[in-house]
Amino acid sequence: MERKVMQYTRLGRTGLRVSRLCLGTMNFGPLTSEADSFAIMDRALELGINFFDTANVYGWKTGEGITEQIIGRWFAQGGGRREKVVIATKVYGKMGDWPNESRLSALHIKRACEGSLRRLQTDYIDLYQMHHIDRDTPWEEIWQAMEQLVREGKVLYIGSSNFAGWHIAQANEEARRRNFMGLVSEQSLYNLSARMIELEVIPACQSYGVGIIPWSPLGGGLLGGVLQKAAEGRRADARMQERIDRHRVQIEAYEGFCRELGEQPADVALAWLLRQPTVTAPIIGPRTIEQLNGSLRALEITLSDEALARLDAIWPGPGGPAPEAYAW
Repeated sequence: MERKVMQYTRLGRTGLRVSRLCLGTMNFGPLTSEADSFAIMDRALELGINFFDTANVYGWKTGEGITEQIIGRWFAQGGGRREKVVIATKVYGKMGDWPNESRLSALHIKRACEGSLRRLQTDYIDLYQMHHIDRDTPWEEIWQAMEQLVREGKVLYIGSSNFAGWHIAQANEEARRRNFMGLVSEQSLYNLSARMIELEVIPACQSYGVGIIPWSPLGGGLLGGVLQKAAEGRRADARMQERIDRHRVQIEAYEGFCRELGEQPADVALAWLLRQPTVTAPIIGPRTIEQLNGSLRALEITLSDEALARLDAIWPGPGGPAPEAYAW
């Protein structure tokens, strides 16, 4: 068992300990076969990764929850798989064509949770995340539904995804009025090339003890050595090529600096996220075991203050938290 390299931290203000890399499963089904998905999850456990993220809509066939089904069949093999994993899934997305088969009504939360439990072949979800804000559903309805799931033992912790800073504040203040724990994590788009959450979301998370779980830590591949791969003859699709052209000067500088460090661009991007305040665990989404194994290098990279300053110069953020980022 190769576990000495793995690092663990608490999820936000909770006592729950999770690995500093979170295994993202979005590729399981559409891009990665069930057999390969099983092998990746087994390898993740060997490496000490105990934090897995999924969603009821992953698999991209409405209502089927294909990725959750794959994870459920993997859990069903036994061997302590379920007991070793902190499983995070999500509610909000469209699970059918009828009016109450999406978003965050109490009815949909109840039905969606029961569906996820059935597909995952488990009797509880460790972290149940709202996949998006629902502006049409009042917080008293949402929290009442979540409290019921907690009382029934179906859910242990509640998280959010793609929330604005004021949503996090509003949600946790409403939860506090109900003597409920509220949000303990926020899953946000965050990477060197997308730093907008530094304005409001990160300060809100710091204030409320909410752990940040960055998605797309490599910017959809932009920070994964795209120019290096192009030089090796690997062609990018039209959308990625447009992004490369738009950011070419920055990418050239970034990949050049990574060569100076003697590290792969993807590993530096993950190592940078691990140094940011309130970040619990970036989500890595390997399609192969080789990609999974490679991700662990990020845990061994220590970026100096000088290196962090160089990265800030290449990929400048918004200037810090609001309002100082744009006002005196």
